[in-house]
Amino acid sequence: MNKIKEKLKLLTTEPGCYLMKNENNQVIYVGKAKNLKRRVSSYFNKEHTGKTKALVENIVDFEYIVTETEVESLLLEINLIKKYSPKYNILLKDNKSYPYIEITNDKYPRLIISRPRKIKGHKGKLFGPYPNAYAARKTVQLLNRIYPFRKCHTMDKKVCLYYHIGQCLGYCEKKVDKEIINDMINEVTSFLKGNYDEVRKKINTLMLEASDSLNFERALEYKEMLEYIDKVLEKQKISLNDNVTRDVINYYVKNEYISFQVLHLRDGRINMRDGEVFPLIGEVSDTVSYFVTSFYDKNEVPKEILVSDSFDNELLSNALNTKILVPRKGLKKKLVEMALENAKIVLDERFELIIRDDKRTFGANEALGKLIGIKDLKRIETFDNAHLFGTYTVSGMVVFTNGKPDKREYRKYKIDSASKDDYHTMQEVIYRRYYRVLHDKLEKPDLIIVDGGIQQVHAAKQVLDSLYLDIPVLGLKKNDKHTTTALISEDKEFEIDKTSDVFHLLTRIQDEVHRFTINYHKEIRSKGSLSSVLDTVPGIGSKRKKELLKKYKTITKLKSLSKEELTSVLPEKVAQDLYDFLKE
Repeated sequence: MNKIKEKLKLLTTEPGCYLMKNENNQVIYVGKAKNLKRRVSSYFNKEHTGKTKALVENIVDFEYIVTETEVESLLLEINLIKKYSPKYNILLKDNKSYPYIEITNDKYPRLIISRPRKIKGHKGKLFGPYPNAYAARKTVQLLNRIYPFRKCHTMDKKVCLYYHIGQCLGYCEKKVDKEIINDMINEVTSFLKGNYDEVRKKINTLMLEASDSLNFERALEYKEMLEYIDKVLEKQKISLNDNVTRDVINYYVKNEYISFQVLHLRDGRINMRDGEVFPLIGEVSDTVSYFVTSFYDKNEVPKEILVSDSFDNELLSNALNTKILVPRKGLKKKLVEMALENAKIVLDERFELIIRDDKRTFGANEALGKLIGIKDLKRIETFDNAHLFGTYTVSGMVVFTNGKPDKREYRKYKIDSASKDDYHTMQEVIYRRYYRVLHDKLEKPDLIIVDGGIQQVHAAKQVLDSLYLDIPVLGLKKNDKHTTTALISEDKEFEIDKTSDVFHLLTRIQDEVHRFTINYHKEIRSKGSLSSVLDTVPGIGSKRKKELLKKYKTITKLKSLSKEELTSVLPEKVAQDLYDFLKE
């Protein structure tokens, strides 16, 4: 603490970023400040509660970077948080990939759901994004039934079922007038921009035609389409009736938590919303500026953002290079108030659940760290193996960060070694994972858990020692009912209270790694099972096996064939043997 006091005296009053560090010299928090001296000192000269208190208790050192302007410090803060992923920072959900509706840029276009990596320069025509993937899929299904766009991913040589039911123009065989395609594109574009009249008329006509031809089931489907448009797509009362892409952002603070709401307006209508709730660490103004800038680091920046007067407009406008407006009256002011009301409702409704979830995840993770002697436990990597009588051996790795699953970081491993026992399987997967971590300079975990006993712990430690990696490894000790009772290391055992949050966290980790690995095992097994069956039938050599695999792909398809159908592709005796084997 004396070291910190001395460093505080030397701090500048310039803007910049500061990095808080723990006893292991790990960066646990990154912040930005207009005045570094005042901001950093505030952590140590007043009382704190909640997660800010937990943060301050873990700070043993800090460093700082001076910037020319506050805008620079805000942009630097985002880059530093990306680089270090600090334990106590707000980490926005950057694994969100919202779907768009796309009219592809092909000679014969398709209407599809798309998740483009980059919006700028994308060749297709994009509409969205849609936070509700179900609504996006439903809309695409509706439009594809009315407009006969190409349905197949790659052009077939012959027309398919879609052509025969009137949902495709048969582009593979028929010559289609370019004007017809352009008319479809224009009508769908108009619909997706909020003009539903043309499509409504078309559906109404189709409904009447189906009714007149006594096809009442089809007529009912068209009626449901009309209801979908009326109830889901046209239910908004607030519409600005312009073509400006704009977002509306507001927030609400209560009980040291902050709730954000972002309403997205496209073509004058709200077409989706975003929201996040997290603990408030540091100043509200800094948190707001970080949230907004970080949000648009992952999402398209609109031409206009409407906010309340508590936002730092100039700072955000310079950082995002777009208009930040504070409306004083009219519909735009109502939208800002609506965003505030939504933020308040979400926080009030979910507050108890959020507190409970924090205790179950972040709190349980902290308690686990204390139990096993890791002061700043953040990232846990857990491994499990699966096989079927020594065949189709696989491993799975799941990652929990601050007590929550981080599914982007999950990894699957198909085991290649000749030795398929658990010991050697664990050695192979640990070597492959952590050789890659060293080679690619990936983030190392604070703890490795293996879903097995002391033998698997020994196997993992042996490989880590050979790679000169000092990462703690624990195994899950189970009783005869396969329930975890303790954590074991090479030289110690940690008893777990079954009523504790730590026990429930370990159970969630164990269930998750088991589920992930078993699902991968089933996937591998189903791909390999037909190949294995064909290997056992006399008369099926490599050439016939290759042809059957290419044509039928799965056992289910092959089992559905009659003896006569098998005889058409195989000699009679071989077909009979295969038929009998499959029936058994």
